[in-house]
Amino acid sequence: MARIADIELSSPLVAAPLAGYSDLAYRLFCRRYGAGLVFSEMISCHGLVRRQRATLDLCRSTDAERPVAMQLFGAEPEAMGEAAAILSGLGCDIIDINMGCPVRKVVKKGAGAALMRDPLLAARIIRAVVKNSSRPVTVKIRSGWSHQEKNAVEIARMAEAEGCAAVTVHGRTASDGFRGRADHGDIAAVRQAVRKIPVIANGDVIAPEDIKKMQEETGCDLVMIGRGALGNPWIFSGRPRPTGRAALMRAALELLELMEEISPTGIGRCRNMVSRFARGFPGASRLRQEIFAAPDLASLKKLLT
Repeated sequence: MARIADIELSSPLVAAPLAGYSDLAYRLFCRRYGAGLVFSEMISCHGLVRRQRATLDLCRSTDAERPVAMQLFGAEPEAMGEAAAILSGLGCDIIDINMGCPVRKVVKKGAGAALMRDPLLAARIIRAVVKNSSRPVTVKIRSGWSHQEKNAVEIARMAEAEGCAAVTVHGRTASDGFRGRADHGDIAAVRQAVRKIPVIANGDVIAPEDIKKMQEETGCDLVMIGRGALGNPWIFSGRPRPTGRAALMRAALELLELMEEISPTGIGRCRNMVSRFARGFPGASRLRQEIFAAPDLASLKKLLT
C-alpha cells in the first residue's frame, strides 16, 4: 500500500498539479479512474492570505476526492506559513510547496523553481509551512535550475531534514521547461539520497509502459502523471487508452458533465478539456475543429453524443 505520512493511498499513481486544469471537477475525474492522490493547481499564498475569491475557489474540495493535496506557491516564509495555516483549516490532506514551476511570471517573483537557486530561503519556507500546518507537507522540485546548476539531491535532503513527508522530482531543469526528455538518473539520485520519506517521480509518463520504466529506472515510491493524463484518465488504472471513438467520447462527456455540475466555467475551457479526447481515431481532426467551433455547452454535448 502506497502512503505519505499517515495517509494511505489506493494507488501509487498520482495526478499532478496542472495550472488551468486541476480544479475540483478534474481531480474528481482522475480519482474515478484510479488516481491514488490528486493535487490542486498552484495556489498563491498572498491570494489565500488576502482571502481573494478566485484563490479560495481553487481550494474548493469535497470528501469524494480525498486524499487531496493543495499546492502553495510563494517566496515569503511568513506569508507561506500563514497560508498553510488557512489551508489546514479547509480540509485538505496534504500541503505541497511548489519549488519547480519554471513559468517566468512565477520565477521572477522568486517563487517556484527560483527557490532552488536559494536553498536557505527554500529551507525557511519549508520550516514555516511545516510549523503552521496540521497536515503533512510535501515539496515539488525539478532537477535544478539549469544543467550547470543541478541540486535536486541537496534540496531533497534539506526538505527531508526540515520535516517534509515526501518530495516530488520532475526530471527536467527549470531552463528545460517541458522540452527534451525527463532525466530518470536525476530522480534516481534523489531516491538514493533520501531514504526516510517517499520520492514521487514526474515527467514524460504518457502510457502504462512509461510507468513501469519510471519505477524500474528510478526506484521511486510513487509516479506523478501530468500532461499524459489529459484525454487519457485510463492511465491511472494502468490500462491503455481506448482506440474507439465511442469510449473516448463517453469519457469526455463524463468530464464535461462533472465540470458543469461542480465547476461551472466558460465554453473555451470546456472545449479545451474535451478536445483532448479527440485524437487517435478516424475523423478525430475534424471533430476537434467542430469542438472548437461549438458556440455553447449544449452544442458541445451534442457533438460528444
